[in-house]
Amino acid sequence: MDFVELTSHLVKSVVREPDMVAVKQFTDADGTIIVEVLVNESDMGAVIGKGGIIANAIRTIVQASSYVNGNAKVKINIDSF
Repeated sequence: MDFVELTSHLVKSVVREPDMVAVKQFTDADGTIIVEVLVNESDMGAVIGKGGIIANAIRTIVQASSYVNGNAKVKINIDSF
């Protein structure tokens, strides 16, 4: 499963500037997959949502996809540039 593609699709569907979304995947020492999401500063509110509900929903969908496909734990970090 391509977590970058899935995460990118989910994030781009909620931002105003989808061309400014950058998503990269890394693996840390204990095997956890880390997905870094960079969005335009003006889109941070849309990605995080009120009380973090949108960000948590994105994390839940990607993590569920990981478990269904038998992969390791996935962490998603969201930041702006």
